[in-house]
Amino acid sequence: MTTVPERPAPSSPAADRPSGSALAGVVVPAHDEEAVLGRLIGRLTGSARPGELDIVVVANGCADGTAGLARSFGPAVRVVETPLPGKRSALRLGDEAIDAFPRLYVDADVELGAEDVRRLCAALTEPGVLAAAPERRFDMRGCSWVVRWYYDVWTRLPEVREGLFGRGVLALSEAAHRRVAALPAVMADDLAVSLAFAPDERTVVREATALIRPPREWRDLLRRRVRAQVGTVEIEQDEVLPGATARTNVRDVLGIAGREPRMALRIALFLAVAVLARAGARRAVRSGDFTTWLRDESSRQD
Repeated sequence: MTTVPERPAPSSPAADRPSGSALAGVVVPAHDEEAVLGRLIGRLTGSARPGELDIVVVANGCADGTAGLARSFGPAVRVVETPLPGKRSALRLGDEAIDAFPRLYVDADVELGAEDVRRLCAALTEPGVLAAAPERRFDMRGCSWVVRWYYDVWTRLPEVREGLFGRGVLALSEAAHRRVAALPAVMADDLAVSLAFAPDERTVVREATALIRPPREWRDLLRRRVRAQVGTVEIEQDEVLPGATARTNVRDVLGIAGREPRMALRIALFLAVAVLARAGARRAVRSGDFTTWLRDESSRQD
């Protein structure tokens, strides 16, 4: 979706692309995702009609069997391989391989069905709606109480409920894609996309659902939150979208406490994680490191 540096050519030529009759194009960037990719592709291909979805998996810098697993689904899935790791370049390669709109960008570690794709595409036909994302559903099995408590608060925040970020899926119309393509490359690309659209230009489709597996332990949670904080600072510091912000303010948190007094201990824990994440992010920001991807491996384990 964004401008990327020079890279090796993809292994799958653009001439192999379908005619463009698909309902939607689906780009799946995948870096060493052999353990989880099958869940997503299995659901998409298992519930889609023949030729309905143009699915392209971009295996970037993989040292495992990601590409082979994707190819095992047959002609329903096209695979682009590049030795260059990085989500930004993978998204660009996926774009180059697909003609169809609407276009979905789906993280390899979430689950989404063809019916969810249909509902997202239908939402983009509404007047003025340019971008859409599904409702989140979290699989909390195996997660510690700290993670559960944190997400109990996080999912109640207004910006989290209405924003397109943190869902693992973004659906864009052709007009939305042109706007997003003009944005500079940033770590928090889903947040930047969400902020690029006014509230009446974007929508969360409650009837569509993405299954997300959160980190399992508090250390993994903290890594994710540090990454999110660094991404937010980068967007603000570089004025990617001047004046736009999705930061949580104290008023929003206090509003939860006022409506649900039983949440007091959870809110205290949420604030403690936020303070630790900001402290961890400051080190990266001071060094100008906006590229290190603090990947959570715990959510990718059975």
